[in-house]
Amino acid sequence: MRTTRSRFARLVASTAIITAIAAATAGCETTQSTATTGSLTLAPADRSDADWQHDVQAYGERYRADPSNVEVALRYAQALRATKQSAQAVAILEEMSMQHPNNKVLLGEYGRALADTGQYEQALTVFDRAHTPEQPDWRILSAQGAVLDQLGRHQDAQRHYLTALKIVPNEPSVLSNLGLSYALSKDLKDAEATLRLAVAQKSTDPRVRQNLALVVGLEGRFGEAEQIARADLPPDQAAANVAYLRQMLAHKGNGALIKQSARYSAGSS
Repeated sequence: MRTTRSRFARLVASTAIITAIAAATAGCETTQSTATTGSLTLAPADRSDADWQHDVQAYGERYRADPSNVEVALRYAQALRATKQSAQAVAILEEMSMQHPNNKVLLGEYGRALADTGQYEQALTVFDRAHTPEQPDWRILSAQGAVLDQLGRHQDAQRHYLTALKIVPNEPSVLSNLGLSYALSKDLKDAEATLRLAVAQKSTDPRVRQNLALVVGLEGRFGEAEQIARADLPPDQAAANVAYLRQMLAHKGNGALIKQSARYSAGSS
């Protein structure tokens, strides 16, 4: 059972999404290489597990030595989230946000950590403080959309993604989230068209293509889904993933399957 689950996870591991929901919701990934606000540039999101583990140790020591340092706390929390220790990241960021209630980078990361741990309503409240209508942040808009999708509020989520796309037209991580949201709304035609547009972008993360494979498979075109998946996966793994998708569709409805497996992108702070 664990093997088949891991195979399917690889098939549908996508951007995205609220950092999970990645990075902002459960299972979210980030696709932006860096994120800069003011003088702070958070670490690239596409680092190795060993790099993140090193950061956990290095920034953990620095944080314990000086828990009032905002940049250190942010880097430590980012590393904790990247190593699936989001509950600890929440505790750190909650404390820091009380000390710095107007730090929007801090609030953005705090919202993502809350979403990682399934605290979706609280995450939405924090995200509302992380940017303003006068100065909207497309990454936060995408993170909010990912959380709203987790809550089943798909039309609200889609409005957030479309607003984000007005700021960054054709941003693949947002398009991927929007495509999955359409799929959750049982609009597979628009889901496929949106994901194909995402895949066509030069900076597309390979996981976006796996989202397209998922939606094409949900439409019953398993051979085409396997061909799409093979662009990034070994042939035997692509075939196993599609076989598992076919098996899961026999036991679950499309909506339940996407909700269980889809990964969203929240971008970086």
